[in-house]
Amino acid sequence: MSELASESSVPPGTLYGVGLGPGDPDLVTIKAARLIGAADVIAYHSARHGRSIARRIAEPHLRGDQIEEALVYPVTTETVDHPGGYQGAIDEFYAEAAERLAAHLDAGRDVVLLAEGDPLFYGSYMHMHKRLAGRFRAEVVPGVTSVSAAAAALGQPLVERDEVLTVLPGTLPREVLAERLRTTDSAAVMKLGRTFANVRGAFEDAGKLDRAQFVERATMDGQRTGALGDIDPGSVPYFSLAVLPGEVAARIPDDAEQRAESQQSAETEQCAEAGTGPVPVPEERVTGRGEVVVVGTGPAGRDWLTPQVAAALAAADDLVGYGPYLDRVPPNPRQTRHASDNRVEAERAAHALDLAASGRAVAVVSAGDPGVFAMATAVLEVASEPKYLDVPVRVLPGLTAAQAVAAAVGAPLGHDYAMISLSDRLKPWETVVDRLVHAAQADLAIAIYNPRSKARPWQVGAARDVLLEHRAAETPVVLGRDVGGAGERLTITTLADLDPELVDMRTLLIIGSSTTRVVTRGGRPTVFTPRHYGG
Repeated sequence: MSELASESSVPPGTLYGVGLGPGDPDLVTIKAARLIGAADVIAYHSARHGRSIARRIAEPHLRGDQIEEALVYPVTTETVDHPGGYQGAIDEFYAEAAERLAAHLDAGRDVVLLAEGDPLFYGSYMHMHKRLAGRFRAEVVPGVTSVSAAAAALGQPLVERDEVLTVLPGTLPREVLAERLRTTDSAAVMKLGRTFANVRGAFEDAGKLDRAQFVERATMDGQRTGALGDIDPGSVPYFSLAVLPGEVAARIPDDAEQRAESQQSAETEQCAEAGTGPVPVPEERVTGRGEVVVVGTGPAGRDWLTPQVAAALAAADDLVGYGPYLDRVPPNPRQTRHASDNRVEAERAAHALDLAASGRAVAVVSAGDPGVFAMATAVLEVASEPKYLDVPVRVLPGLTAAQAVAAAVGAPLGHDYAMISLSDRLKPWETVVDRLVHAAQADLAIAIYNPRSKARPWQVGAARDVLLEHRAAETPVVLGRDVGGAGERLTITTLADLDPELVDMRTLLIIGSSTTRVVTRGGRPTVFTPRHYGG
């Protein structure tokens, strides 16, 4: 009773909607930084890829020991099978997210919900505010809006004297946008990306395309500005605006205009010399500034991709890899793909390094983790040759097939384990057998890669027979095929009953140790290897 009474007497926490500004961490207000550093709980929205721009902006102010609540949207623009459709799925998400935050507030924890720009200006925070502000104390900390940042990026006043500024979402129908643009002095159109062609058409219909400007990622790395009519629709991200400055605000006295034109001309020449600014970027990068990044895409589709790898793939000029693995990466017309056969790893590595030496940003694509029977070693081996010693090479990890299969059935790799490839293309079969024997004698669980191919149909049976000399017949065995993919198939059997015909090159085997257990839970078998060992 006393414990319950004590808990109920805890005063509820405060919900803070904290605006972080348009992207530059230096534009976070002092109050926002103070609240972020003091909060018990830090919450932020993100799409399913897991990256949060808001968290990235706030990261310098995080303590490192705070509770983090990542509110991951179940959908963004794709179709859904929710009975309430897209809006039903989003409303359900907001309700669940609000209750997650309410649990912290009820427990007396202060919650800071991060928001890009201003929390109440086209922000996700407002949906939490509507659901929680009536139940808990809520305080909103305003932030610099993207409209203000766009004006600063252009170096252009938006309105002057009695001019009217209208803020519009790009999701409006073209005819509605055109009418609003006709009747206002100045405008900022948000939410571009997929709506860009529609928005540009509306400016044209309104007769104002010649004055319209474009701003992308204002104050962030990669900021870009230009005339709206000159922008390629395929290159426009969501974080961009179309801006129409007022005619009075844009007017420059003749003398000042001449001085400004001279200054602009000088700046353009400087940008051309420096390779920066509005001058078109050359097709090839400056020689010697390229890099090879070897990435692992995980065992299957987009859901298995880490945000770090996704960012590297997005930044690349060239993608190099085995054809089926490259097919996992969505096409980008800006990038060049170099697909090759799976048996030419050294040639593939050399090609990637040559591209990087010429100034290109190159991603070498592997499935799973690039350091586990994949391309990282091949690239580093070739990169150790004298001609490539100055070419930067990075390796970014990915989820392994062993991790994916193990998680799908429980935790069979929960104690010490070994990873062994059955392929004898790069090492003798005698070596494979010797390693299987020693792993079995050490009582390690074993994850077996590359178990079978058309040229090696006999090795699974041979490996089983070797292991049966050192393992009990009832040792649990897991066969995981295409886990996470459309052809996923999981089979739990024993070492004695292992049928090689169930195994192909896309299958990973996990051979249990003497302590590995199979338990039926909820009608389904679960496999795990306890962390304790022996008596």
